[in-house]
Amino acid sequence: MSISTKALQKTDPESPFQVKLIERRDPRPDDVVIEIRAAGICHSDIHTIRNEWGEAHFPLTVGHEIAGVVSAVGTDVSRYSVGDRVGVGCLVNSCGECEECVAGEEQNCLRGNVGTYNSIDVDGTVTQGGYAERIVVNERFVCRIPDELDFDVAAPLLCAGITTYSPITRWDIKSGDKVAILGLGGLGHMGVQIAAAKGAEVTVLSRSLRKAEIAAELGAHRTLATTKEGFFEEHRGEFDFILNTISADIDVDSYLRLLKPHGVMAVVGLPPTAQSLHFNALISGAKVLTGSNIGGIRQTQEMLDFCAEHGFGARIEKIGVTGVDEAYDRVVAGDVQFRFVIDTSTFNEVEAV
Repeated sequence: MSISTKALQKTDPESPFQVKLIERRDPRPDDVVIEIRAAGICHSDIHTIRNEWGEAHFPLTVGHEIAGVVSAVGTDVSRYSVGDRVGVGCLVNSCGECEECVAGEEQNCLRGNVGTYNSIDVDGTVTQGGYAERIVVNERFVCRIPDELDFDVAAPLLCAGITTYSPITRWDIKSGDKVAILGLGGLGHMGVQIAAAKGAEVTVLSRSLRKAEIAAELGAHRTLATTKEGFFEEHRGEFDFILNTISADIDVDSYLRLLKPHGVMAVVGLPPTAQSLHFNALISGAKVLTGSNIGGIRQTQEMLDFCAEHGFGARIEKIGVTGVDEAYDRVVAGDVQFRFVIDTSTFNEVEAV
């Protein structure tokens, strides 16, 4: 037996989204059934379903920024009850036994984790994501959404929030640290809020000063234009930490020279092409260039609680299920501040085809 639910689905990269009926598995003893209230749009969704990264399994429903309410639980579920406010991020399964999983780092599962969509699940089926009315997920991969966070501003935290929170926390950003956020988009705007809430002096690095006002609203001390003549010399050796959120080619060496000795650049944006690096930019000043990919479930819960405690979520624009194709084009054009979120109640307005 399975659960039938409306979902936005594509049958190939070029076709528009359609509302279809898809089947979720009948809950296993350790499963939670979630009625989805809000689903964020991540640029990864776009890359995947447009098959820009290859290996998309069609027909496909994407979405890994999911917020909703528990509507049913399996017989062995102990963490959640019907009516609980919950969220699901980028993962829905892992081995649970390797050293990374035991350490709460399921994103690094040594046997291979299972993504929320476009992954092969343990039963051999392709996982289908959160642009839907409901989803069934193992309780280990469900987080509790604090009452202080509305569903729509909480949903993007399950990806954009944890993606930026994890490196900021790993490198112990604290009061007095001079932090630069490179790029003020879906990821960058969360990085600004999180670093500022930890007490850092936050600078946004952008090509222009166009977003300076909203950067200040988010908690940035200032915004600097990287295209200004002499920028890299003027600000050489200024920052303790740079969070690089952009998915475009940059002069890595020049940005590393903005760091103080022993400074860190953490990369969470993924450019489409390989980037050039001269090791001297690292050796000089004993600097660190590191990457980060989301975080484990335990840290994701920590991030949600942190955001609730400090009174912020994602800055969003809410859309209905019929507006996703247009929203994708706007994301690619950079025309959103800062995350689109699908109001899944609008599935009621559309018949499945």
